[in-house]
Amino acid sequence: MSVTPVWAQFVDLAVAICFVLALKGLSGPKTARNGNLLGAAGATVAVVTLFFAHPHMKNLPLILGAIVVGVAIGFPAARKVKMTQMPQLVALFNGVGGGAAALVSIIEYLSAGTSESKAILAATVFTVVVGSVSFSGSILTFLKLQEAITTRPIVLPGGRFITSFIALATLVAAAGLVVAPALWLLIVLIVLSVMFGLLLVLPVGGADVPIVISLLNAFTGLSVAASGYVLGNVLLIVAGTLVGASGTLLTKEMAKAMGRPLTKTMFGAFTATAAVAGVGSGEERPVRSGTPQDVAIMLGYANKVIIVPGYGLAVAQAQHTIRELVDLLGEKGIPAAYAIHPVAGRMPGHMNVLLAEANVPYDQLKEMDEINPEFASTDVVMVVGANDVVNPAAKSDPTAPIYGMPILDVSSAAQVVFLKRSMRPGFAGIENELLYDPKTTLLFGDAKDSLTKVVAAVKAL
Repeated sequence: MSVTPVWAQFVDLAVAICFVLALKGLSGPKTARNGNLLGAAGATVAVVTLFFAHPHMKNLPLILGAIVVGVAIGFPAARKVKMTQMPQLVALFNGVGGGAAALVSIIEYLSAGTSESKAILAATVFTVVVGSVSFSGSILTFLKLQEAITTRPIVLPGGRFITSFIALATLVAAAGLVVAPALWLLIVLIVLSVMFGLLLVLPVGGADVPIVISLLNAFTGLSVAASGYVLGNVLLIVAGTLVGASGTLLTKEMAKAMGRPLTKTMFGAFTATAAVAGVGSGEERPVRSGTPQDVAIMLGYANKVIIVPGYGLAVAQAQHTIRELVDLLGEKGIPAAYAIHPVAGRMPGHMNVLLAEANVPYDQLKEMDEINPEFASTDVVMVVGANDVVNPAAKSDPTAPIYGMPILDVSSAAQVVFLKRSMRPGFAGIENELLYDPKTTLLFGDAKDSLTKVVAAVKAL
């Protein structure tokens, strides 16, 4: 392990400060962009510094080639990704981070063998385990978000016993690898860790996937911090610790927003009844549908309107149209606000970012605790593409997978308008009884097309 020059250590310190300030910047919408740029600039400086601090590093062509390939794949992917696919991109990038940390530790383990201290070997093995779990779990999360596999909980026969056995076997293999290093045991550990990552995510239902993304992000941070200890790189320790700590706090807050402990989110499917995954009786039930003109009349004569954005708004890319509608209502003297549920969409802050694209004033965005008391005095609530976050089953049906999750109290409003493509259930896979409420009007069709017609009808009033 080569010694880092003093000047490079000062640069690393400055970069570490950049990472801290970047994380602070990301905590608010007005400073998030600058925080993101500051973090990216710090990471770039850290990478460039390595080449000057260690000019005689080995395998330089391979390193440069890997950087070129990474930039060639990562930059276009991040640049062209749709807002609806942002959670999938986060899951993939997170998996790549965990996998990279695991690969580095595997190489370090193979090269060091028994020459390193037990502390270093333990940190190396820890990184292999956590990085592999994060990698396989993130890939499976990506597949769930992409709906390449079912978004419902997948519970294997005897799943909790299998998961417990794999977890115990992983711990035993990890301990054995520290005490008596062996290549075959390293391979077994990698396989067990990958399997554990898959088994950890399989029983998680669609509505809880955002929490899993956050948890796996924390895992990746821990693996990066541990790899920093193995490599003697303080900057990796700082960056990994920041990611691990922030991911852990975010996971805790999201679990709180879902109204149940993390253990129930991760393992609740093992004890759930068969009715949990149900989507209703399958019977045809009457609903009240309307036209854009009907909705325009409801909005035009309202005294107060609340908009509830959801994933469907992102799919239709209708954020600019919904902003035009709200601005139009404002011109007519009708106050309107956006009700933002903590887990609306497919990842934390999904709706905030989506509406920021349309330059929606941030003071119009109201968090759940702030907006819930206002629904009872609201004439019209327009739900655009949301479902689970307004589903009364979260309060009334103990068998529902979202039971216990705090929801937006849309049912308290005088009238509710649902913009939907079809009667298909939400991401949690259950019906929404609010759709059949007599005061609910459904406007079927693509959200952007429907909103465009509603805007035209409001202008004609």
